[in-house]
Amino acid sequence: MRFIFKTDYAQDLQLVKHGGQAFWYGLLGLALLAAPLWAGDYWLSQLSFVLIYAVAGLGLMVLSGFTGLASIGHAAFLGVGAYVETVLSARGWPFPLAMLVAGTLSAAVGVVVGLPALRVKGIYLAIATLSAGFIVEEVLARWESVTKGNAGITVLAPQFFGADLGSSEAFYYIALATCALVTLAVLNLLRSATGRAFIAIRDSEVSAQSMGIHLAGYKTLAFALSAAIVGLAGALYAHKLRFISPDQFGIAQSVDLLLLVVVGGLGSVHGAFLGAVFLITMPQLIALGKDWLPPAIGQATGLQAVIYGVVLMAFVLFEPMGLYGRWLKVRTWLQLFPFYRRGLFKRQKSYAKSERLK
Repeated sequence: MRFIFKTDYAQDLQLVKHGGQAFWYGLLGLALLAAPLWAGDYWLSQLSFVLIYAVAGLGLMVLSGFTGLASIGHAAFLGVGAYVETVLSARGWPFPLAMLVAGTLSAAVGVVVGLPALRVKGIYLAIATLSAGFIVEEVLARWESVTKGNAGITVLAPQFFGADLGSSEAFYYIALATCALVTLAVLNLLRSATGRAFIAIRDSEVSAQSMGIHLAGYKTLAFALSAAIVGLAGALYAHKLRFISPDQFGIAQSVDLLLLVVVGGLGSVHGAFLGAVFLITMPQLIALGKDWLPPAIGQATGLQAVIYGVVLMAFVLFEPMGLYGRWLKVRTWLQLFPFYRRGLFKRQKSYAKSERLK
């Protein structure tokens, strides 16, 4: 078991805590950089989708995982980013500039959604964001002069001052670079005073306000940052699919994003990546498992939705920390073996919350 002896407060702010992390993350980075050499076109495409959903998961994690604000309408920001990127690319804008504008406009929509939702929380906030998602989807469907409505719109390959970046290898490296930059930005956000304020609001709004944290301002900022990151993922998503329509950014997509962060591990950066891997591999595992099921079950139309619901309920009931929480327990068991004590991770039955004081 590794023990880190800290002699300076600056050690708490380091991105890399010890040499083991530097080695394994460096090895993972080299494997991802060399992916076009060892992965075929199909697996490279799947890795690109994992990176795109990881970026979207990091965006939702900033709002729900770190600030504690529930949202069931984040597909709206994904759609805003995708459509802004599509329209600007069609007008000849360079890919990086179009992505920047897509993230900025998504952040503006996030502020518009966040401001009315400041006076509600919990299930009421979730309903408010769900309503906003329906509104954005309807706007995308009705604004036919720009979005082509329900007929959908074709997305051009990403361009950078005349250079075509539409190949699978080039787009993979774009997605990888975007994911790395967003991950570093989120990690640095958590080390800053703003990130600590988000976490304080998540843990106890009353305590955060008593320490001088402006709740309305930080909640609005959380909505803006979360929407901006998801908008960047939407820009990548549009270029990857090459065709988008409003129905791709409805309630089903929002539930997928929520499933991503809950199953991956709410409140952890690692959880966004584990949830993205789960979200991409789960449909393929279901397709493979259909051959082993009776035809009446395997050919049922709602099989995937039922499995998703069962998995989500199982994680909420038995593993609230998600896949990352389960990995932490397995790692601790391996480190302490054979001295692992049963009940080491047993949760407390109840605790007093300051919000309950009336």
